[in-house]
Amino acid sequence: MSTTQSRRNFLKVSATGALGALVLSQYAFKSAPADPKTFGIGLQLYTIRDAMMKDVPGSLKKVADLGYKKLELASYANGKFYGYEPAEFKKLVNDLGMEILSSHTQVEALGITLDNAKKMAEDHAKIGVKYCIQPWVVEEARTTIDSYKKMAAEWNKVGGIMKEHKIQFGYHNHNFEFDTVEGKIPYYDVFMVELDKDLVTMELDLFWATKAGQNPVEMFKKYPGRFQLFHVKDMFTKEAPFYKPSGNDFAPVGAGVINFKEILAARSIAGNKYLIVEQDSTKDGKPFDALKISITNLTTKLLV
Repeated sequence: MSTTQSRRNFLKVSATGALGALVLSQYAFKSAPADPKTFGIGLQLYTIRDAMMKDVPGSLKKVADLGYKKLELASYANGKFYGYEPAEFKKLVNDLGMEILSSHTQVEALGITLDNAKKMAEDHAKIGVKYCIQPWVVEEARTTIDSYKKMAAEWNKVGGIMKEHKIQFGYHNHNFEFDTVEGKIPYYDVFMVELDKDLVTMELDLFWATKAGQNPVEMFKKYPGRFQLFHVKDMFTKEAPFYKPSGNDFAPVGAGVINFKEILAARSIAGNKYLIVEQDSTKDGKPFDALKISITNLTTKLLV
């Protein structure tokens, strides 16, 4: 066999092998699952509140191992977070490769003072949160439109104090805000009108808004840029709208009936910056199993 022919055969085989290697490498690249942490998904720690009461470090380690990157806190009292001083808790979280994004902390509609807000802002600045969220409204403060207007005025003041400490204040809804009070709907006729959009952002709980019969995408279109945070939680059944937080229909994200693909496709209209998984309860009492399903569905189906 001539040297020229041998050379041609060698180059042909080499080229075929190189092409095969390229195809295999591309296939392997496409097939390899992305590290969940690269998606920057957050977790509201209320989901694992019982575990956090028993073992804070161990519970946080489980959360980190599942691939959650950011945390929203649900325990602030007397200047401490889950019983830890701010710097101590922050180090605990950071050492696990996670970040503290936000905190649910009670700013009651009744009896709020600017001193309370200042202390809260100072403590949360120490722990490095970007957001401080009003998570709830006491039932006695939901009876009149004037009571809702009083809340909005107070929250604007709180938002100004938070801003001085480089923290964005916000409000987390349930479903009662979408009920009719004195012929008006508080969420739309008071909050979206009277809250200063630069001082108070909305943390939209997709579960509760849906339970109240709202279409999140239509909300984004009507109030673009107002929803920096989403609470991402699913539900097993689609029911007629109701206006009291009740029941046990919470599902892992992507395991229920909410159309997250449609909602997440409109994130830019909403002004959304962060996704925070929350599941108020589970049917089997195994929240970590549910959290694994949620982050797996988000990172392999809903965000890709």
